[in-house]
Amino acid sequence: MGKKRMAPVRVWADGCFDLIHFGHANLLRQAKLLGDYLIAGVPSDTETLTHKGLNVFTEEERYEVVSSMKWVDEVARDAPYCTSVEVMQKYNCDFTVHGDDTPVSVTGEHANFAVIKAGMYREVDRTEGISTTDIIDRVLLKTKAHHIDELNDVSNGQPCSPAFLKKMKQFSSKKKPKLGDSIVYVAGAFDCFHVGHVKFLEKAANMGDFLIVGVHSDKVVNRYCGENYPILNLYERVLILMACKFVDEVIFGAPLTLNHDILDRYKVNLVVQDKDISFDGCEPYKLAQKRDVLKVVDSGSSLTTEQIVNRINERRSIYLKRNDTKKTKELIANGTNQ
Repeated sequence: MGKKRMAPVRVWADGCFDLIHFGHANLLRQAKLLGDYLIAGVPSDTETLTHKGLNVFTEEERYEVVSSMKWVDEVARDAPYCTSVEVMQKYNCDFTVHGDDTPVSVTGEHANFAVIKAGMYREVDRTEGISTTDIIDRVLLKTKAHHIDELNDVSNGQPCSPAFLKKMKQFSSKKKPKLGDSIVYVAGAFDCFHVGHVKFLEKAANMGDFLIVGVHSDKVVNRYCGENYPILNLYERVLILMACKFVDEVIFGAPLTLNHDILDRYKVNLVVQDKDISFDGCEPYKLAQKRDVLKVVDSGSSLTTEQIVNRINERRSIYLKRNDTKKTKELIANGTNQ
């Protein structure tokens, strides 16, 4: 008789996933590597407010953005902030996965205490250099320190850091267009990746077989958006796009004005533009119009990065207090665990 086939390993990874970034994506990637089927548990706004504070993204926005991550097989809505054995049993999960930082409940305890005690907990490396708290601070402080110097920008042919190249390799779909595939091209800043981006990318992806996303450099984005935009730098924006299941390939530092090189080198059949997105009076798709390959679409979402930034600024005192409280609780918890 042949060997009995083992049941698929079902993995649980939870988090608020607010202002989703490549650190969140890397947690999901690492969690999926430990099993066959990944369920992402996402708590409601009420649950998150109780334990962590006010979210920037609404729960519905967080559910949809997390579901767009290519390693996620299922999103568990209204998940508890503190993971329990009962939740693991309800979703038939073998274990839960979290980064090696310490998620803290409102009581000051490790949020995964119950599953740790039950032996249903796995830990992976936390991604350094990015967090929701950092992103909120960038908005509140209006800093540009995170921007990538144009001299070191990959659009000028300069090399990326080894750490970034490694992350790119890990996030890459490794998919290549097949002969006869319809190639779709879109471009933009894709700053503070949100549900509006997800809906647009999904619509564009469904219009062809292979979706290429051009990402503008920090200097270009700052030129047409002003202030301290982009809130996330080029590398950070590229990585979260690479984590999206609708995206097949990303072009670093893509030109604002679409040129023959992009269209011809990548054999683009269709250029898609969101009707609600403008580039400060610039008309970047004249060539696509001339070639009759431009399609303007309604993504179905009116949400913009500017609106996300306004949410943070309008609640400035709340987020400053939340960030300070979060940092203090984590310091206490980490000190206790040493």
